[in-house]
Amino acid sequence: LASLIFQLRAQNQVLKKGVVDEQANSASLKEQLKMKDQSLRKLQQEMDSLTFRNQQLAKRVELLQDELALSEARGKKNKKSAESSSQLSQEQKSVFSEDLQKKIEENERLHILFFEADEQHKRLEAELRTRLEVLETDAAQHQAVVDSLTKKYTDTIEKLQSDKAKLEIKSQTLEREAKDCRLRTEECQQQLKNLQAALGSRLEESLCIINEKVPFNDTRSNRYNALNVPIHNRRYQLKLRDLAGQALAFVQELVTALLNFHTYTEQKVQIFPIDSATDTISPLNQKFSQYLHENASYVRPLEEGMLHLFESITEDTVTVLETTVKMKAFSEYLASYLCFLRKILPYQLKSLEEECESSLCTAALRARNMELHRDMKRLTAVFEKLHTYVSLLALPSTKPEGLLRTNYNLVFTNIATSLHGFHDVLKDISKHYSQKATLEQDVPTATQKLITTNDCILSSVVALTNGVGKIAAFFSNNLDHFTASLSYGPKGGTEFISPLSAECMLQYKKKAVAYMKSLKKPCADSVPYEEALANRRVLLSSTESREGLAQQVQQSLEKIAKLEQEKEHWMLEAQLAKIKLEKENQKLKNSLSGHLTETIQERSVLPNVAEQKKETTEKSPREPIKSTSLVNNVVMHIFRQLNINICLLKFLLCQAPDAESREDLIKNHYMARIAELTSHLQLADSKSVHFHAECRALAKRLSLAEKSKESLTEELKLASQNISRLQASKDELMTTKRSYEDQLSMMSDHLCSMNETLTKQREEIDTLKMTSK
Repeated sequence: LASLIFQLRAQNQVLKKGVVDEQANSASLKEQLKMKDQSLRKLQQEMDSLTFRNQQLAKRVELLQDELALSEARGKKNKKSAESSSQLSQEQKSVFSEDLQKKIEENERLHILFFEADEQHKRLEAELRTRLEVLETDAAQHQAVVDSLTKKYTDTIEKLQSDKAKLEIKSQTLEREAKDCRLRTEECQQQLKNLQAALGSRLEESLCIINEKVPFNDTRSNRYNALNVPIHNRRYQLKLRDLAGQALAFVQELVTALLNFHTYTEQKVQIFPIDSATDTISPLNQKFSQYLHENASYVRPLEEGMLHLFESITEDTVTVLETTVKMKAFSEYLASYLCFLRKILPYQLKSLEEECESSLCTAALRARNMELHRDMKRLTAVFEKLHTYVSLLALPSTKPEGLLRTNYNLVFTNIATSLHGFHDVLKDISKHYSQKATLEQDVPTATQKLITTNDCILSSVVALTNGVGKIAAFFSNNLDHFTASLSYGPKGGTEFISPLSAECMLQYKKKAVAYMKSLKKPCADSVPYEEALANRRVLLSSTESREGLAQQVQQSLEKIAKLEQEKEHWMLEAQLAKIKLEKENQKLKNSLSGHLTETIQERSVLPNVAEQKKETTEKSPREPIKSTSLVNNVVMHIFRQLNINICLLKFLLCQAPDAESREDLIKNHYMARIAELTSHLQLADSKSVHFHAECRALAKRLSLAEKSKESLTEELKLASQNISRLQASKDELMTTKRSYEDQLSMMSDHLCSMNETLTKQREEIDTLKMTSK
């Protein structure tokens, strides 16, 4: 701050010096301007004197001309005198002409000098004025700069002063805090001494207990420490299960998109460039479609593997890479799908090349096919990379020496980059396939079946792109959690030695949980002494002997055996009934497939019948007045639905062959109705909640409107009071105005009468004066 103030002061001195110099220059210029004005005034005076002299000479010339004219007139009278005096007049004329010529020349010279001096004065005055304006603007700018700098300096000085005051206050507070801290440190030191003494005594006791009770310390060895159960992190497990659930949902979307993509690709191969319905396709495409038909057996296990992995992550387990045994199964399923992709890749590439060689393929379509040719290779390469990293993640649960713990973070980051690369490849495939589909629509032999198949493939590719984008974003967002959770393990240890030790640790964890549960069981209440004596007397006085009790036990065991046999019998009966039910369901599906249209027609007819009944009932003489209440409408709707359900049940019972199928049909019908009614109920609940919220909002608005109405009525009352008051004041003013007008009219009449009396008095005075004269 001191250096800043010093620099500002130095700059202030320089600016002050510049301003003083400019002021001196402006003063000198003002003095020069005054001198020039004085010289101009002198020249003006000289000019005035010359003009006056010139006027005098002009008058003299006129006089001389008049005298000459007179002399000429006189010369006519006496020629002699003229001849004698002609010489004198000629001499005078010559003298006058010379004098006049000199005066004219001098006047011309003075005019020239005056014009030049005037021009020079004007030019000099203009230059001085422009210079004066420039200097005044410079002076104003310098003054503005000086004012701004002074204002800035004053602001900085005030700010520095305020900062100084704040710093002084802060220093005082810090000094007080330092004093408090010193007192606290003294207290803490005293507490530390006490704690050290207490901990020293407790350490001695614990060392004695450890030396006496603990046979060895297993935390010193990593192999033994890996068997210890780590501290249970419930939050971590719940978070990991949530992430696994999200990953399962994403994988299910991915599996659905892959199934659709392979299925629609199979349909496309059988349609274009040769339709299998009209002509035989090439053996290459036949083999390719045959392989594509097997896609479900390779794609579905991915969902199953991810489901098993999700189910293995529970709240009670310890989930790390060493304990996730199900990762190996998911890796194997991914490897089988990768083998499927490798198997269909050459056929897919050859099919694209064969499509390019056909006569229907244009140059643009051929370019799009070659782009898809490259994209399919990239897709298989991306899946190979993903399988490599997923198999590396599965190694710690089977072969821990295959992957070092320090490389876990790198594997996770590579998986994230591979997923983003997978997303980029799918975006390229989507773009190129959309271009290809638009070009194939312009082919003259393009059918509606080809267009719909292309749309389906494009929608499946878009769904696949979106699903992979979600997976990549999910993995990148949770990468920190995946990498941070690697340190989860036994206390004091860095890793699990082997999957066997991890499995033993989980068994120990289950035993520890069971032991803690057994400790948490409440103890049975003890029987009071008097009650125990009474029970003992009852037992001693009872007639039942040990043999009777043994017989009862034997009978209960026989009953248990019979019940177990009956249970097995009924289990077998249930299995047989289940098999029969499956057969009957299959028969029912086959039988109902032919009657589906009839049921639809019946359902379409039934509402019309119900409406006709309703019209007849409305037109009946018993109800001449139409009911418009909501209750009647609801009752009529319920009866209509009951009639429809009864008709449908009659139809289904007629179609069903036996009682079991009828029961199944009735059950399925009512389950569907219950589901439909629950959906309607949920919709009605949501609408009621919405209407309730709207009603609450309207009630609030109504209360606000009422409040505003009350305030406006009060304001209206005040305004009406003001208006009445103003009306009264207006009336008063009108009365005062009328009174003033009356007074003015009276005064004017009085003045008129006074004027008349004055005029009469004046007339009388005039008459008196006339008579006095």
